[in-house]
Amino acid sequence: MLIAGFPAGPWGTNCYVAATGPGTECVVIDPGKDAAKGIEEIVREQRLKPVAVLLTHGHVDHMWSVTPVSRTYDSTAWIHPNDRHLLADPLQGISPESAQMLLGMPQGTYDFVEPDDVRELTDGQAIDLAGMSFLIDHTPGHTEGSVTFRTPYPDHAEVSDVMFSGDLLFAGSIGRTDLPGGDHATMLQSLTTKVLPLADDIVVLPGHGEQTSIGRERAANPFLQDLITTL
Repeated sequence: MLIAGFPAGPWGTNCYVAATGPGTECVVIDPGKDAAKGIEEIVREQRLKPVAVLLTHGHVDHMWSVTPVSRTYDSTAWIHPNDRHLLADPLQGISPESAQMLLGMPQGTYDFVEPDDVRELTDGQAIDLAGMSFLIDHTPGHTEGSVTFRTPYPDHAEVSDVMFSGDLLFAGSIGRTDLPGGDHATMLQSLTTKVLPLADDIVVLPGHGEQTSIGRERAANPFLQDLITTL
């Protein structure tokens, strides 16, 4: 399996490209601001064909480039219906500081419209894309439509799955809940029901920062440790 990731844009949002190997179809996860060039380089170097763009949630730092990337490669965009409205109006879901940054940019610098082909994700759904199977968990709390994507990782005996966690779970932390659509109690419920039951050997590729694992976070993440003690 081939997974290439890089931080993109002023928010340092991790964008990932996943494929079964070079010269195959691929999926793009969370193409944020300035991600298109990095995606193009990976696609060219690995001789890939993007067939889908997966969004862990609708915040602008994760979906800024979804429409141009989808159109460039004639690929389908996938998002949970609770966040779909943010594709065309991301100002509804961002902080005043981020909104001011957008509003202060020259006219024509950004233009948000839905991709031409949008499909909606549901909790527990399994979708087969580019020769890979992705299991969707609806994990609200950071946003109402936040999801994670899990896919088997067959190339490593010590890793069962890879989880693209978006802004649900980070190395040593969890996502913020003070933005529109966020709710801390709901976030804790998502972590309790969707993260804690997972196997320790699952590698976590988060929306920001370094990769981690479920086992590492179960042992050292203070937010998960607090949840464990209350169970």
